[in-house]
Amino acid sequence: MTSHRLPAGLALAGAALVGVLTAVQARINGQLGLRLGDGLVAAAISFGSGLVLLIVLSAILPAGRRGAARLAAGMRERTIPWWMLVGGAAGAFTVATQGLAVAVIGVSLFTVGVVAGQTLCGLVLDRVGYGPAGVVAVTVPRLVGGALALAAVALSLVGDGVAGIPLWMLVMPFVTGIGIAWQQATNGRLRQRVGTALTATLVNFIGGSLILVAAALVHVSSVGPPRSVPTEAWLYTGGAVGVVYIFLSAALVAHTGVLLFGLAAVCGQLVTSVVLDAVWPRAGAAGILQEVLMVTVALLSVVVATVPWRRLAR
Repeated sequence: MTSHRLPAGLALAGAALVGVLTAVQARINGQLGLRLGDGLVAAAISFGSGLVLLIVLSAILPAGRRGAARLAAGMRERTIPWWMLVGGAAGAFTVATQGLAVAVIGVSLFTVGVVAGQTLCGLVLDRVGYGPAGVVAVTVPRLVGGALALAAVALSLVGDGVAGIPLWMLVMPFVTGIGIAWQQATNGRLRQRVGTALTATLVNFIGGSLILVAAALVHVSSVGPPRSVPTEAWLYTGGAVGVVYIFLSAALVAHTGVLLFGLAAVCGQLVTSVVLDAVWPRAGAAGILQEVLMVTVALLSVVVATVPWRRLAR
């Protein structure tokens, strides 16, 4: 457990910011994958650039050097188990899904699939005490909040917005959401062991970069290199955005629990994804009224899950 707990409102605001950054990164990586014509290469570039940034920060900042020393000692003494070191696999899958699918399905549809996976996995992880906050009671309001989040997902699937989209593109965001919830909890546990979210984030990017670079090399060897390389600088900022939101996730999840962190992040994702898809729509996307209704239901899910109803009743 952490020695100092942030106010709930501040921690949840940080979680919402994580959601905002996740949606922004999804758009950046999706567009890079579209322009390169290779989502795996785009994902490897995104993670690799984030890794370079983290190595520099870890070398410069005292907290980064202390965290690296604790990590090395923990691995040598086997006080840090191997499963705390593989959160990057979920991050790699997330970025790969962004690069492969977001340009086709849009940020909103990607996000609501993630919502379902995060909600269900967050409930389970809190109930079994996997996260750094330990066992978090799954109360009736939390269950209702989770159900409302799933209702927002159902709304996104109504109408012609998913017509013609391959089934695997609809399933991948759901699996991504499961991985994100697990990654957030795992990173929070690792952050407790090493004393800084910076080192926990670095571990994620090392593992994810190794996976994605290997996958990209195998793919390029079979289909050839990308057709062209775009020159717009913003297309290569996805890694830096990922560094920020994974760092915040590792630092904040101990203050909220996995489910509440995921629900607040979902709200940030949904609101931002609607804005992005409104400004930069995909063909056949759901109407703005449907997307606003979906976001409203998701926001209601967070209110129901987080408000201390018993305290208000007294």
